Amino acid sequence: MLTELLDNRVLWAAIAGWAIAQLIKPPLEYLHSRRWSWGLWFSSGGMPSSHSSLLCSTMLSVGLFHGFDTPMFALAVAITMVVVYDAAGVRREAGRHAERINILIEELFSGQPISEKQLKEVIGHTPVEVIAGVLLGFATALVYYLIVGRA
Repeated sequence: MLTELLDNRVLWAAIAGWAIAQLIKPPLEYLHSRRWSWGLWFSSGGMPSSHSSLLCSTMLSVGLFHGFDTPMFALAVAITMVVVYDAAGVRREAGRHAERINILIEELFSGQPISEKQLKEVIGHTPVEVIAGVLLGFATALVYYLIVGRA
């Protein structure tokens, strides 16, 4: 069982897609804002979307290693569509709501200490972050496929 897990090429491509996205978030944030934010290694949100990268890498790897005409590839496409839509749509809008609620709390209670923890505002992605994640996931899967091959 452990050998099968370690030989799972789709799994390794998926992990690589996610890990690369998470690892490049702090340097990209530094280039954008000129400040280091090492916490991005462990958080959701930010550039690029690791959710999109993970699923696109998985989806393309399933197609490359097992065929684009398989039910497994169809399932990977469906799950990827849901995750990418969620990353760009639902989660981004929830982040906007959190931002507005935090502003409202500050306005209502200005001058007084607030014991309430602010809501997390960066829980979704902009369309550019999602597209970057999609492209990174595809690139990761293709490079991995070229290195490992169909063997």
